[in-house]
Amino acid sequence: MKSYRIFVALVAAAILAPVSAQTVEGSVDEGFTIKAGGVTMTVSAKEGGKIMSYKYGDQEMLSQLRPANQYGSTFWTSPQKEWNWPPVTEFDRAAYTDETDAASAGKSLVLTSQVARKLPFQIQKRYTPDPKGKFISVAYTIINKGDAARQVAPWEISRVVADETALIFFDAPVDGITPAGLIPFKAEADASWYSFEQAPQNRKINSDGKGWLAYAAGNLLMIKKFDDITPDQPAPDEAEIQVYVNQGKTYIELESQGEYKTLQPGESLTWEVKWYLVPLKEAPAPSKKLLKLVRKTIK
Repeated sequence: MKSYRIFVALVAAAILAPVSAQTVEGSVDEGFTIKAGGVTMTVSAKEGGKIMSYKYGDQEMLSQLRPANQYGSTFWTSPQKEWNWPPVTEFDRAAYTDETDAASAGKSLVLTSQVARKLPFQIQKRYTPDPKGKFISVAYTIINKGDAARQVAPWEISRVVADETALIFFDAPVDGITPAGLIPFKAEADASWYSFEQAPQNRKINSDGKGWLAYAAGNLLMIKKFDDITPDQPAPDEAEIQVYVNQGKTYIELESQGEYKTLQPGESLTWEVKWYLVPLKEAPAPSKKLLKLVRKTIK
């Protein structure tokens, strides 16, 4: 009887124990999949280490359009005036090397770029699902591979679906967004809000923020959390938060930047962005309730 009770107790414990859904799988040739709870992120080492898909269940949040140099979620160095356009090949679209060590296998993915010909930097990207399944961490490292000190800032660019229900918002006053009125953000509940609309030209705004940028579409809320910086810390002519709306009805870019720093030869900086994706119980609309959900989620 005693052994039977022990057996039952062990079975019950196994049933009640949480099953880990946090995994990292794949290969350079086939692509990588990072899972955290109900969220799935796919990454292509062959295409600049870009995040190609970000889903909750079957609902996609990243644009699946493939215009040249403008797809997926990518990473650049800032300021843009140092390389103009197109983006630096080695950072944005050339193949990255998988440098995940044995101890991190299945827990993290580490991809490393080539050293750029145009700029003396090398980029490393580390993708790690939160052990509790709440978010996926993407940590970017910029390494100065040159023989002189260089100033640089990190910059993440994510192309999201231009859904009719799309709502973008962040913690900043509307009167601090520049150029004023170019993208019609509205002030409500102590934040700035933009509901998707169309225009015949490309538009981009700059703003300070409080270390997060949110995008809601359909019944999902996507939040990107990063270090908050002061208005004097971004690279020249850049900003902590940027939103780009492509002409017509195509896609929107959510952009965030970190502090502009000086790196001596061989030095590096690391900047982390935590990606959250949570279900919504009602259609997205500007409200204190939605703002409260963001703050609670990233707390």
